[in-house]
Amino acid sequence: MSVQTEGTDTAGEPAVRKARMPAPPRGEAGASRSAAGRAAAAPYLLLLPALAATLVLLGWPLVKNGMLSFQNLNPRQLIQHLTEWNGFHNYQQVLTGSDFWKVVERSVFFTAANVVLIMVIGTLIGLLLARLGKKMRLTLLVGLVLAWAMPVIAATTVYQWLFAQRFGVVNWILDKLGWHSMADYNWMGSQFSTFSVIVLLIVWQSVPFVAINLYAATTTIPKELYEAASLDGAGAWQSFTSVTLPFLRPFLYSTTFLEVIWVFKAFAQVFAMNEGGPDRLTETLPIYAYVEGVGNQHFGVGAAISFLTILVLLVITSYYLRMVLKQEEDEL
Repeated sequence: MSVQTEGTDTAGEPAVRKARMPAPPRGEAGASRSAAGRAAAAPYLLLLPALAATLVLLGWPLVKNGMLSFQNLNPRQLIQHLTEWNGFHNYQQVLTGSDFWKVVERSVFFTAANVVLIMVIGTLIGLLLARLGKKMRLTLLVGLVLAWAMPVIAATTVYQWLFAQRFGVVNWILDKLGWHSMADYNWMGSQFSTFSVIVLLIVWQSVPFVAINLYAATTTIPKELYEAASLDGAGAWQSFTSVTLPFLRPFLYSTTFLEVIWVFKAFAQVFAMNEGGPDRLTETLPIYAYVEGVGNQHFGVGAAISFLTILVLLVITSYYLRMVLKQEEDEL
């Protein structure tokens, strides 16, 4: 009588039969791969409208401006529909002139003064908002939002009226306080006084954004960290440097980056206040590009100046951009 035995492996133990899962049909596998491909492409498809709008509204004007910067474009060329390419002559004319570098230096100092004041005052008000009660916080927030929402030209007109030479409120108040020499003071008569009014206007318009942004950042800080710091004997300043400041640092970096861009390209406030006067001493790079391009009808030179303005802004913001990117890498 023959007996059938199970197969054994080389060690003499019974062999283990491995169960195999049935392979999915080819149609289902293809469908799963296509679904995964659509899911991976969905974020890029959602970005297409924004990318198309950016290319149309920003990309094409930038390309057109770059093309104009290499042309000799004056009223004669516009009337006769002529295209005269002159290579780098416009850039050479701008870069070899002394006016451009004076305006660059003035623009950098103007931006630095505004950003420092905006960030210091805005940060203090943002921290104050976190300390106030609900009613006082709401009142201050309403005032900040109203100042922030006021149109630029309307705010500039109000400041022109406040600092008017004959009927200005500021001169009237200073005269009543005993400074009688300020009764008819011309705030637009010198470079320093004109810049003082413009800086005050820009700071007043920009502080609400920084304050509200920083206040929103303080609401993300866990209260347990302050309790732990107080248990360790930390005072108010130590709690700020060890708890508050580390959480606010990313917001400070990003807000400073935005304010540098916003202040550097400020045009309406400076031009509407005194059109870059007196004697073109308050012209910043955007005003300088407009005056040389549109005012003097040297459109090719104006395009070259505007393109150089973009490059200067990129150089200024590159340091802050590196810090922001490094902060994001550390968080990851």
